[in-house]
Amino acid sequence: MLIQARVSCKWTDDTQRLLLEHFDTINNSPSYIYHDALPFSPLSWLYKHYPAELAQAVRVVKGIPAEWGKCCCTVLLDSDILDLSYCNNTIAVGSVHGDITIFDAITGNWTTILSWHTDEVNTLTFSLDGRSLVSGSNDKTVRLWDMQTGGIVKTFSGHIGEVLSVSISPDLTTIASVSDHGSINLWDNWTGECYCVIEQQGYVNHLAFSPTNPQCLLSVCNAKVWQWDINGHQVGSTFNGFHAAFSSDGTQLVTCNRGVVTVQNFSSGVIVAEFNVANGNTTYCCFSPDDRLIAVAVGGTACVWNSASSEPCLIETFVVHTRVINSLAFSSSSSLISVSVDNSINFWQIGIQSTDLVMTNPKSTSLTSAEIRSTTLQGKDGITITSDSDGVVKTWDILTGLCKESFQTPAKGTCKRDVQLINGKLILVWCADGKINIWDAEKGELLLAVDGVEPGQPKDLKISGDGYRVLCLDRTSIQAWSIQTGEFVDKMGINCVGLRRGSLIVDGSRVWAHYTNSRYEGWDFGTPGSSLVWLSNIPLGRLHPNGVLLWDVGLSQVRDRVTGEVVFQLPERYGKPIDV
Repeated sequence: MLIQARVSCKWTDDTQRLLLEHFDTINNSPSYIYHDALPFSPLSWLYKHYPAELAQAVRVVKGIPAEWGKCCCTVLLDSDILDLSYCNNTIAVGSVHGDITIFDAITGNWTTILSWHTDEVNTLTFSLDGRSLVSGSNDKTVRLWDMQTGGIVKTFSGHIGEVLSVSISPDLTTIASVSDHGSINLWDNWTGECYCVIEQQGYVNHLAFSPTNPQCLLSVCNAKVWQWDINGHQVGSTFNGFHAAFSSDGTQLVTCNRGVVTVQNFSSGVIVAEFNVANGNTTYCCFSPDDRLIAVAVGGTACVWNSASSEPCLIETFVVHTRVINSLAFSSSSSLISVSVDNSINFWQIGIQSTDLVMTNPKSTSLTSAEIRSTTLQGKDGITITSDSDGVVKTWDILTGLCKESFQTPAKGTCKRDVQLINGKLILVWCADGKINIWDAEKGELLLAVDGVEPGQPKDLKISGDGYRVLCLDRTSIQAWSIQTGEFVDKMGINCVGLRRGSLIVDGSRVWAHYTNSRYEGWDFGTPGSSLVWLSNIPLGRLHPNGVLLWDVGLSQVRDRVTGEVVFQLPERYGKPIDV
């Protein structure tokens, strides 16, 4: 079976969840997939397509869940878990027994136990390449581990108190560690010698090297985030916060200060985003690998925020731990791992929507504050692109449903517009004052302004599916311009009586006009420079290439392109569709 990358598939989603939740059972005895795993899968694709011979097994099972939960796996240990570190699908957790347990982050199975510490392991961190692990313990030592062999490379001794936090520089030359006496030791990773000691007046609970600058070290002490160079000199300004974490590229810093989480530019200190966490005394925060999401620990609850949108929004709240969460780590942009002193490790799926937000609140008529004026589905790129009446262009990950990027543009109001990813560039076109504006959304600059558009609001505006042309529908014709040069390409006369709103449908080099009587008329531009070809009228009842019909009653229906059967109908309370 060939499945296009990054495009969500119900079959693969259900199968992945089943394998994750029942991995131990299936791994020990594959035949148990029929007796213990499949019967307890939710009422989903897998459940509905049970083989007939399993029908009897299904009938005797009670309490089958109606849908997948957001926690796909829970691992329980026999001791309190004090810290977590993640790298390259490998998890390391430290416990009060002095052991470091290594887990496979995909299956949740433990693979190795490192047992050289003689007291509680408070802190762990992987090197950026994942080949080394640094640990700090109440036995006053710092140890460097080789993850390929599981052996100790070096032991760093010299602290007079318990080691609370460790970090390793991105170039692997320096290890920083801090004890409960407030002394930060800087160790030469190659010689094992402590070449510098920074004495801070207070309790230092966290250290973090910049992931891109080996000269930059952060320490969190007395609700302040301090900056140091590797010679022990304080540099830069301080930030407020009880915990801090760098973005993957080192350009941003997230800090949590009780109920306030702040994202700011690390160099300039300019605040990028700030939000309040309800009922929260936040204790931990971290970025997702793509730096779009931020996870925050509040007691036994983990909250995930989308900080990349124009207005940061809470997208997930995970409540399972019975005691305080000690550490969080993203294993991907759609999965989060949490550990707690309740002896558990939880694996969470981000973006699984168990309820329809509009159906839950009957009074709601819109999911966004600004009206969405255009939508584009680009399955091969794994994204959907929207443009709203505030001029904000967003790209959405099809797999997770989360906003990937957000850009402010001048295309505000109800003007006709379309947006498409063309050769890696996010291109927006919109019509205003008799001109078609072609805009690079990521760079924020106008590429071209095309004259010759009929005055007034055009009926529709589209970028052709192959990305070569801009198509504008007015009262009597469809006109086409080159999106690269702005040159006029062609003009097709058209009878606009009975045309639907948002009636132009693009499919590669073809464009179709959609009428209220379900008739379609089309033209094919072919490759640039070729002659225009008129496509015969499509008989009543045929579906257009995208398989979506917009009915007069204002509802959207998605139909199977082969059978014509309705697959999905959007509830009326979502409002009348503008674009499909």
